[in-house]
Amino acid sequence: MPRPPSSRAPATPAAPPSARAARPPASTAHPSPSIYLISPSGAVADPDRARHAAGVLAAHGLPARFDPAALKRAQRFAGTDAERAGAFARAAAQHAPIVMITRGGYGLTRLLPRLDFRTLARAGKQWVGLSDFTAFHLAMLAKARAITWAGPALLDDFAVDAPGDVDPTTIGCLREAMSGELEMLGFRAGGPSGVDERGTLWGGNLSVLSAMLGTPWFPKVKGGILFVEDVNEHPYRIERMLVQLLHAGVIDAQRAVVLGYVNRYALAPHDRGYDLPAALRWLRAQTKVPIVTGLPFGHDRPKLTLPHGAPVGLATEGRSGWLVLDHVNHEH
Repeated sequence: MPRPPSSRAPATPAAPPSARAARPPASTAHPSPSIYLISPSGAVADPDRARHAAGVLAAHGLPARFDPAALKRAQRFAGTDAERAGAFARAAAQHAPIVMITRGGYGLTRLLPRLDFRTLARAGKQWVGLSDFTAFHLAMLAKARAITWAGPALLDDFAVDAPGDVDPTTIGCLREAMSGELEMLGFRAGGPSGVDERGTLWGGNLSVLSAMLGTPWFPKVKGGILFVEDVNEHPYRIERMLVQLLHAGVIDAQRAVVLGYVNRYALAPHDRGYDLPAALRWLRAQTKVPIVTGLPFGHDRPKLTLPHGAPVGLATEGRSGWLVLDHVNHEH
């Protein structure tokens, strides 16, 4: 396996994520921490399905319990703004070290002025989620310089028929990340070979990221490794959002950009050959910053758990890519 990119030497490529194996449940390994579940965005449509998903987590040695407002509904949201904002304070005060979202959707940006991010950072929790939760990741980095975790959500990844149906890479990576054992992530990369960069890992859902630009909760990261993903967005919309980041100087301020899943869209006849690869070819011609694809993160499986706001190394050799993590301290 490669050394960190700052001192890398030729070596055997790491296994792709599909070859990773999940660690056994806590009953056969060391005890795992518990999870506190919050719903800061959209309402949970089927509470019974959510409860079943929590049972699947427990079967993998990660007992989970719901915040009192997690299964509430107010219009399309999981409770009122006050109820959803209050969940963060309750999560910070309770004993479980991991706080995970039930689902994404929309609604977290409504809450940003209500949240005290420095206080939440001092609670020492491991905040896990993606999609609309990108707004929280960005705000914690901008306001508290805190590391959070871009990773799975309850309904996206654990609402399966049986515990054995959970994607092994997703649960295995989550376990290693939460235990402090995650050191390196290998993936099948597209784009330039020979990338060897180091910087702060940050980003998330591209739609949320671009919507946060210009607000007090958008972090000013220079020399970072920016990762993005999105779902249900046509490639021209992906390009438009990336061009916005380009024109705002965000992309050129980074050491590299890494794309995760961009999926669940349909091309149209009048695209006439325009697709996501075409959009990326155009974008690569506009910047010297390397743009790498293939990161297993976003609205699909497998899903890696990534330390948002932490220093990492990024390296590519041929079609192999690696993220090399510094030690991430877990204080609870």
